Amino acid sequence: MKRSTFATRVSTGDETAVRQEQLGHVYWIGGGSAAGKSTIARRIAAAHNLVLYSTDETMSDHARRITASDCPFLHQFMTMDMDERWLNRSPTVMFETFHWFKGEGFSLIVDDLLRLPGNSGVLVEGFRLLPMLVNPFLAQPERAVWLLPSPDFRQAVFDSRGGSAWRFLGKTSEPEKALSNLLERDRMFTDQLRAETQNLSLHTIEVISSMTEDDLAERVTEAFGL
Repeated sequence: MKRSTFATRVSTGDETAVRQEQLGHVYWIGGGSAAGKSTIARRIAAAHNLVLYSTDETMSDHARRITASDCPFLHQFMTMDMDERWLNRSPTVMFETFHWFKGEGFSLIVDDLLRLPGNSGVLVEGFRLLPMLVNPFLAQPERAVWLLPSPDFRQAVFDSRGGSAWRFLGKTSEPEKALSNLLERDRMFTDQLRAETQNLSLHTIEVISSMTEDDLAERVTEAFGL
């Protein structure tokens, strides 16, 4: 079957069946921020000769390609200074208005995946993979898993990353408060993922502080049946 753009593809035929057929070779790793998605995806992709697609790495490109009418939350975010983004709004408002959490730009992820060679497996990872958006593409539900980090695990990851988080939080007038807001926003997002995956009967893994990288990689590999 000839591959086409997302907009063209969904307008003809049996939408769900076509989606599942065209992306039946894709494995999906979603989850909360700082859950180990990228690290585990790299390991599994290398071990099983899968093409790796990181949604984090496409965010800047996608932001340039989408319009304000299509993605109003993103364009509103782009007009804010750092204090407006991370300090002057409550974590609840931050969560409810964050563009990627709203699914803005997800169709561009699909378009990118459709352009990749279809004769080998693809592993896509990132927090932008919302369960309700991924679910229609799953002919085999076991090919998707969401990693749900505990608050302690998420805090430990931010502590270990050191400078990476502070590169943008340090641009605010109160970095410590900004980090507290970010962690609370991300806790809400993880709770939303837990509820969505449960409602859709999709597979999740609770990521806790005592879990090693080897443990997590093994569990995800087993979930995929690889």
